[in-house]
Amino acid sequence: MLTCAIIDDEEINRLTLEHYIELTPDLELVASLSDGIAGLKYFREDNRVDVLFLDIEMPHLSGLDLLRVLPDPPEVIITTARQDFAVDAFELRVTDYLVKPFEFSRFTQAVQRVLERRKPTAGTPAAAAPAEAAPSADLFVKVNSKMVRVNFDEVLYVEALSDYVNIVTPKQKFIVYTTLKGLETRLAQFPNFVRVHRSYLLNTLHIESIEDNTANLKGGHFVPIGKSYQDGFFKSLAKI
Repeated sequence: MLTCAIIDDEEINRLTLEHYIELTPDLELVASLSDGIAGLKYFREDNRVDVLFLDIEMPHLSGLDLLRVLPDPPEVIITTARQDFAVDAFELRVTDYLVKPFEFSRFTQAVQRVLERRKPTAGTPAAAAPAEAAPSADLFVKVNSKMVRVNFDEVLYVEALSDYVNIVTPKQKFIVYTTLKGLETRLAQFPNFVRVHRSYLLNTLHIESIEDNTANLKGGHFVPIGKSYQDGFFKSLAKI
């Protein structure tokens, strides 16, 4: 059973979450708090939980600001009425992002994600201390007027298009309003993404061969390797 806490400034939302937790055999509620300041005090008193259900927009201290100051946060499931904080939330490595109002089935799906992340790997005793979880490969990107979840393990490459970037997967492309430099900073947690050209970020997981300073990727895609990037790129390949 996982211990959990709620931090939300709206009583109706806390009551809904408390009811959902009561219906979930894997969860035990140990704290239900009404604002971020109370949450900060709770964790600074050395209280710990396995899962935190956290609202974003709260007076005095937002949920995201609370996460930024907690040195060792638990698994976090965001519960908010706003969709436009998703990118910032996933940069803080939250487990899931629920947009209010959400049904019990969606709540259960988020809890299942926590359970999956906490499963011991094959050959590891269940009682052993869990290793630090690898960062999720999923990030939200804003495409036109909606937020789209993209699994960046599947991304082949990213191409700069003036003030936009083209994120290319084997099945589709996403045109996103950001700079290549800005996206490169956000992808720093993924060491398989390498800058190989002033206009390209390349996912080395999908390289099939390299010929004439061109990376040949799965599905017949090609990415040029710029002259000023070649030395660093080929040295990095020796470590793969």
